[in-house]
Amino acid sequence: MGKRVDMSDLEADWMVMFQKKYYYPLYTIFALFIPVWVPIQYFGETFWNSLLVCYFFRYLFQINGTWLVNSAAHLYGTRPYDKNLQPVESWFVSFITFGEGWHNYHHTFPWDYKAAELPTFLNTSAVLIRMFERLGLAYDLKTVSPEMVTKRIIRTGDGTHYVFGNDEAKAAVTAIGPLHPLNPSYTTKYKPPKANLNDQGLPLFHEMDVINVGSKTNNRNSTKA
Repeated sequence: MGKRVDMSDLEADWMVMFQKKYYYPLYTIFALFIPVWVPIQYFGETFWNSLLVCYFFRYLFQINGTWLVNSAAHLYGTRPYDKNLQPVESWFVSFITFGEGWHNYHHTFPWDYKAAELPTFLNTSAVLIRMFERLGLAYDLKTVSPEMVTKRIIRTGDGTHYVFGNDEAKAAVTAIGPLHPLNPSYTTKYKPPKANLNDQGLPLFHEMDVINVGSKTNNRNSTKA
């Protein structure tokens, strides 16, 4: 499926093509050499300490944080925008990934550049994108109107929204330990919707996949006339 995606806009961007062509030299300089060299040169750090902490530990921390977006942010959290979607709003993941854990909002409104309702709360990524817009490096930023967000919360949310939620849904939130959104286990029970999935091979529980919610039959194997 990926081979059918039109990449002509990226292929016409000289900066993207430069990064692709010189990826390994750029990676070696900016991800390995500079982070390891600076502590040695300016802070008197040993080579091995600098290598282990500023390269290996940093890399492991970042890659595991990235993986949490598609693991923990699909399991532990709330679904204030669409309770029929598996992704959740995770304060914990957002905190360690600079704003990538507002996953229920992102899957509900995938075209919003902020990937979150709030543009600044635990959302460094959105702040950087707006900064790049002012520098002329980003443009045509798409977002969702507050009216559309509100209507969607009321129509499909699980009732845990900080403004439009209800006490019953908020009281159903559980956690192992302190009942605080930053607790990684802070969550509500997810009930997968009964639905037919289309045949386009889109990700499971993506909004465009879920049709005929509540149906007890699955027509995926039905024959065509």
